Amino acid sequence: MIDNQQSVKLGLFGGTFDPPHLGHLILAEAARDQLSLDKVLWVVAGQSPLKQDRAISPAEIRAEMVEAAIAGNPAFALSRIDLDRPAPHYTLDTLKLLGREFPNAELYFLMGEDSLADLPRWRSPDEIVGLCWLAVSRRPGTDFSLSAVESAAPGASARIRWIQSPQIEIASSDIRRRIGEGRTVRYLLPPGVHEIIVREGLYSK
Repeated sequence: MIDNQQSVKLGLFGGTFDPPHLGHLILAEAARDQLSLDKVLWVVAGQSPLKQDRAISPAEIRAEMVEAAIAGNPAFALSRIDLDRPAPHYTLDTLKLLGREFPNAELYFLMGEDSLADLPRWRSPDEIVGLCWLAVSRRPGTDFSLSAVESAAPGASARIRWIQSPQIEIASSDIRRRIGEGRTVRYLLPPGVHEIIVREGLYSK
């Protein structure tokens, strides 16, 4: 539980989490440790405006999977801020709502380097960098121009806090494909998440 009047360093980890996997957990814990975050909120997205090309699992099932993934870590908590309001859900709006909910919090938005490269496509990236720090995990093979990010969001470079985390190549899309092909996903997912996938018959063709 977070006292919304308390001065805290709050990490925000947004995503569809379809499904959440060990790579997500590793990044969130690395950010918590290196930035001395008091809490990391896992913000489960509804339907992302940038991900309209595929159907995603029901929001309540994805929220349940996140709760199973983060169980046992008192520094992690589920946020329903995007689930309990109408779509579309833009990062800028989420940050504003969380800023009002936690007026004394210093916000750190967790993302991969590939997401940072995509920041110019987001709604009002210049406003986003004014509301939070960008906690960015290095991604091998990501090729982009930081100057393009700076052009879309002046001052962005000074708002970046780089996160060093183990480079484990796990992707939700690969997990969905593996399950659809009947292949193993052992050691890629927390056991509780896998149990929900099996129970709900997710990703199976």
